[in-house]
Amino acid sequence: MVSLVSRLKPFIAAACIAFAAIPTASAQAQKVLKFIPQADLRILDPISTTAYITRNHGYMVYDTLFAMDEKFQVRPQMVDKHEISKDQLTYTFTLRDGLKFHDGQPVRSIDCIASIERWAKRDALGQKLAESTDAWTALNDRTFRLKLKKPFPLTLEALAKPSSNVPFIMPERIARTDAFKNIEDPVGSGPFKFVKAEWVPGNKVVYVKNTDYVPRKEPPSWASGGKVVKVDRVEWIYIPDSATAAAAINAGEADWWEQMPPDLIPLLAKNKSVTVKNIDPLGSMGLLRFNFLHPPFNNPKMRQALLYALNQQDYVIGIAGDPKNGHPCYSYFTCGTPLANEVSADPLKGKRDMEKAKQLIKESGYKGERIVIIDATDQPIVHSQSLLTLEMLKKLGLNAEVQAGDWGTLITRRAVKETPDKGGWNIFHTWLVGPDMVNPAVNFPIRGTGDKAWFGWPTDNRLEELREAWFNSTDVSSSKKAATAVQQRAFEFVPFIPTGQFILPTAYRSNISGVIIAPMSLLWNVEKK
Repeated sequence: MVSLVSRLKPFIAAACIAFAAIPTASAQAQKVLKFIPQADLRILDPISTTAYITRNHGYMVYDTLFAMDEKFQVRPQMVDKHEISKDQLTYTFTLRDGLKFHDGQPVRSIDCIASIERWAKRDALGQKLAESTDAWTALNDRTFRLKLKKPFPLTLEALAKPSSNVPFIMPERIARTDAFKNIEDPVGSGPFKFVKAEWVPGNKVVYVKNTDYVPRKEPPSWASGGKVVKVDRVEWIYIPDSATAAAAINAGEADWWEQMPPDLIPLLAKNKSVTVKNIDPLGSMGLLRFNFLHPPFNNPKMRQALLYALNQQDYVIGIAGDPKNGHPCYSYFTCGTPLANEVSADPLKGKRDMEKAKQLIKESGYKGERIVIIDATDQPIVHSQSLLTLEMLKKLGLNAEVQAGDWGTLITRRAVKETPDKGGWNIFHTWLVGPDMVNPAVNFPIRGTGDKAWFGWPTDNRLEELREAWFNSTDVSSSKKAATAVQQRAFEFVPFIPTGQFILPTAYRSNISGVIIAPMSLLWNVEKK
């Protein structure tokens, strides 16, 4: 077997040449952070997609009214002060002084209202907030009010949602864009400005420090607190080949590699000039997503069959490489958090039962339809799961194939509702960070709202009724009971299959400090010596 070092040698010179080609005149006068992101940035709109690469882009250029800290506490961000009426029906918000968009215009109440209303059309928790909303009203340019039809205890948690979709604030002229149409003008009020003229899809994204941004005085904690930018310029350099990316970090031609595959961890860990570290405290959950619009997975028995055939330990090892970096998680809610449980998980948790799986496939009336798994070869998390699923389906005698591309192509194609022979799909794999799956409010893949649901578009009224019961729970005990009922139904309906919980470390050069421990990659507070 070829050693890791041998694998890298051919790429070191290429990586050096590639980075040498980047203009360095400005770098001599500026501090430039060269960051290798997890994927290519194709979509600029963090409301229209849940893709984390776009979410991370959103955190660069936008700000939020509230933010979640490392203790899951809601903290004001753009908001200076807020009041809640005694009947819990009226929320009044006042913005901080001096907030400005990148185009120089002040942030106004109407901008915030338009942004939240657009976000609420796409986000699962935002949709629930919208159901309880009577009206948003701008009282003046800095103060606005939310009037509810009925109390919604998760109002501030919704406005502080830390991961996809994040309720970022945009100028009204942009926020009025149809929520189902991508915006192309990423003007925010956040700590960095997007340099659209230097954006080269498939290669590079450039951000510069927003010198007009006024950080909060509190220390940073997750996405809350002071967003102090300590570099002049950030360059996201997309390197789809992991060996080339590792060579760039090893040679000092890149400063930070966001997400490294497990097989290269030992090599980079040997370099004393590189820090290999887990900065995601909760880890991530892998998942297998079905398309409910077309055969064969529009039949529940076909989905249930895969519960008996899938071995999470195989997926954990495939993703994380080392058992210490992952473990099975037989829950629809993030393991290690209060609502996680294994109720009704026996088909997935038990010993693999291929005969039971084949029996369910036969009962489903499967007619040999081709099953298309869309894959992203530049995403090790996705690619390893896709290959394992293909192997599993083949063992079950199913007519399956992988159609490979890159992550940017996958996140575009998964929105296609046509049949697989017309550009659609049957299965795709992805992963969600822990905060995106902690409860029925934020766990968007579990929703059964048809056209309003996440890609795959499942419809299940019973699942939605049980989610509603969870929202109506009034204490910890009833909340856990309601979440357990949601999970029981999920294992019957199977909106997706959890494939395990894992961590993938990040790698950065020893001259980099201030990296924030959080489920998202946040580039403020990062200093380059």
